[in-house]
Amino acid sequence: MDWEKHPTPAEPVTAERPPEGCLVAAIRIPVRIVVLVLVVPIRLTWDAVAAGGRAVWRRGLVPLARGTGQLLRAVFVVPWVWLWARVLAPAARGVGAALTWLGGALFVRPWVALWRRVLVPVGRGVALALAWTGRALFVRPWVALWRHALAPVGRGVRAVALWVWWKGAVASVAWWYLRVMTPAGHGIVRLSRGVWAGLAFVGRGIARLASVVRGGVVAVGRGAGWLSRAVGAGLASVGRGIARLASSIWAGLTAAGRGLRVGGVWLLRALFVGPWVWLYARVLLPLGGGIAWLARGIAAAVRALGAGLAALLRALVVVPAVWLYAHALSPLGRGIALLARGAATAVIWLAKALFVWPWVWLHTRVLAPVGRATAFLFKLVGAYLALAGRALAAGLAWLGRGVWSGLAWLARGVWVGVAWFGRGVRTVAVTLVRWIFVVPAVALWRWVLVPVGRAVVVLVRETGEALGHAWRVAGHVSRAVGRFLGRILRWIFVDPVRWAYRNVCTPLGHLVRDSVWRPAAQAVKGAGHAARQALAAARESVSQARADVRRALFGAKRAEPEPLVRDRREPGPPQARTLGSSTTALTKD
Repeated sequence: MDWEKHPTPAEPVTAERPPEGCLVAAIRIPVRIVVLVLVVPIRLTWDAVAAGGRAVWRRGLVPLARGTGQLLRAVFVVPWVWLWARVLAPAARGVGAALTWLGGALFVRPWVALWRRVLVPVGRGVALALAWTGRALFVRPWVALWRHALAPVGRGVRAVALWVWWKGAVASVAWWYLRVMTPAGHGIVRLSRGVWAGLAFVGRGIARLASVVRGGVVAVGRGAGWLSRAVGAGLASVGRGIARLASSIWAGLTAAGRGLRVGGVWLLRALFVGPWVWLYARVLLPLGGGIAWLARGIAAAVRALGAGLAALLRALVVVPAVWLYAHALSPLGRGIALLARGAATAVIWLAKALFVWPWVWLHTRVLAPVGRATAFLFKLVGAYLALAGRALAAGLAWLGRGVWSGLAWLARGVWVGVAWFGRGVRTVAVTLVRWIFVVPAVALWRWVLVPVGRAVVVLVRETGEALGHAWRVAGHVSRAVGRFLGRILRWIFVDPVRWAYRNVCTPLGHLVRDSVWRPAAQAVKGAGHAARQALAAARESVSQARADVRRALFGAKRAEPEPLVRDRREPGPPQARTLGSSTTALTKD
């Protein structure tokens, strides 16, 4: 058994949805209930219309289209095909053959005759004349020049060149080899022998030195070998101890594994085999007997309910449908209409509350007072500025009588005051703009639009999920209702018709066939055979009477004379021998 733990496959990471509050749960359940109530009739109607459409398509439109196609083919295609095959195509083939023969007689045969009888012979003669002229003008002069001038001159030049080569290059090379290279080679051989003798002496000295070094190395190797044997003996004793320890650990692990295997087998039997055996013996077997008893009881009840099926169908289908339409669907439709009107009113009120009334309140309660305060502030600042301007004018008039230093000091003071005043005006303007536009817009976005948007998103999402869930549930309901109605229709119409066909019509038809149709058919056949024999006898009698009358009036027919020349053909195959025939010449007829 495999006791190792296998890694579990990693689950696919899905994007976790944000946590939902109680408001979402409170919205989800009513929305799903309302949507389910609205969608189930729509899904039932849709499935019924789809089934009816498929039935109309398969049983009505497709056969109608096929019949229409066959009719159109028989009316339009077949006559034109027959006209083409029987009339137009033969006429076209005849016209084509006539035009082909005429075209060949007018255009092809004259040109073929001109080519074969005139152009080809003339072309061959011109080609022969041109070939002879070309050979006489271009080939034969050059052949004569090559044979009688260039070839003899070339042979003489080759002989001179060979003589010069032999007497010049070859003789020089031979002299150089005999007089220079051979003595130099002999000297090099002697020098190499002396060098080799010196190198051999040096090699023998190196060999003796290597033998001395080899003796030292052998001694050192022997000492290292003794030391390695001692170390190997120690390591071998340590290895034997480790092996004994490993064998004891292996024996313990084997015993533990056997115990774990026995315990695991017992645990698996206790966890998986025993419960299933007990479940089969104590639960499934009695439950199967009870289900069988219940099935027999249901079958008996169904057989008992067969007599009152029509009333039951009316009580289960017609009356509930009428009651559902009168007491549920009509009030539900009126309620849906009221709900739609209320929803439209709520949406209009919500739109006004979100987009109209906040801006009206902002204009009435904030922007208008702030505008009036800003206008008053600007008026006050303008008055103070006018007063400051008048004071400044008076001071400048007074300082105009001063010196240049006083004017410079006053200018510096005026610049500092103007800068301070500009900073104050900028601070006031920035503060006003922030509190008039930015803060209200941020508050509106944060405390009104974002919660309303989240609520709308949750409502739309839950409505979509509720529609999908309700559509699937309505599909299951529609399938169950369809199966129930199909079973009812089968019990009402199909099974009785099938039983009547198998148990009544088929035996009755066999009885009628064996007792009525076959004897009647045989009698009709016999009467027809007798009538045909009587007609044949009457025809034979009439023919004989006509022959007798013709013989009495015109006499007997003359016998035809035997032809003088017999038909000379090859003899046929020999006939087979019989009891009354013979193949010999004496007994042959």
